[in-house]
Amino acid sequence: MLKERVITGVSIVGGLLAALIFLEPVALSCVFAVLVLIGAWEWANLSGFTVSWQKAVYVILVAAGIGFCFNFTQLFAEGQVQTAVVQEILRVACTWWAIALLLVKFYPGSAVLWGGRLMRAGIGIIVLVPAWLAVSFLRTTSDGIFSILLAIALVVAADVGAYFAGRAFGKAKLAPNVSPGKSWAGFWGGMALSLLLVVPIWLYWPGGLPIALPAMLVLAGVTVLASVLGDLSESMVKRHRGIKDSGNILPGHGGVMDRLDSLSAALPVFTLGFILSGWV
Repeated sequence: MLKERVITGVSIVGGLLAALIFLEPVALSCVFAVLVLIGAWEWANLSGFTVSWQKAVYVILVAAGIGFCFNFTQLFAEGQVQTAVVQEILRVACTWWAIALLLVKFYPGSAVLWGGRLMRAGIGIIVLVPAWLAVSFLRTTSDGIFSILLAIALVVAADVGAYFAGRAFGKAKLAPNVSPGKSWAGFWGGMALSLLLVVPIWLYWPGGLPIALPAMLVLAGVTVLASVLGDLSESMVKRHRGIKDSGNILPGHGGVMDRLDSLSAALPVFTLGFILSGWV
């Protein structure tokens, strides 16, 4: 299992780096769209739709959401990207994650509000479509590759820091009804490592970065918070559904959503902060 997990993880990282470096923004956006649609297939099952045609209909709905965002934001029309529209869509996504924080905190009681199949399906659209929009928009900016890698690095650092701090000091549980393995020590350890990562990047980046260090630290902090919430939210839905993994397409890791859960929350939050900070 560990060998499979390592091989799959290395393959994912290598494929991501190759895509970011060698693919043009439109092609990269299409790759991300494929990943999101695979995630949509898995989320249909998380929602309680088990028949193939039902899952296919759900994938089509998510694809329509992507098409809507593509059309109304004019992402790849040179000089015509509707940043204000992107911003408003991301605001909706971030509002959802604020609500999700309460749903996670009060689970399982909160399931009465979102536990129905249609409600879970709607949540999936809010989770998946803005994540695609966020990463696609970032790639259209002048610092696109760097900003995407930074967002991913913050999430990875949060995971690594949480793992080691949780193992060493993790007694108080973060959300025992949702994910008993997560601890407050792990949360703060992940947050600390991510913030420590930001400081040397900001100090030594060639030519400097266009936002002040305090703003960069705030952006990193809220991104990490969102990544933890994304993980917990998917865990909550999986627990309600009674399954361990969203799928089995990635050996040793589970499904695509099991890898996208943190990023699906972190990317919209990071991108909205990216816009509001004046970076773009």
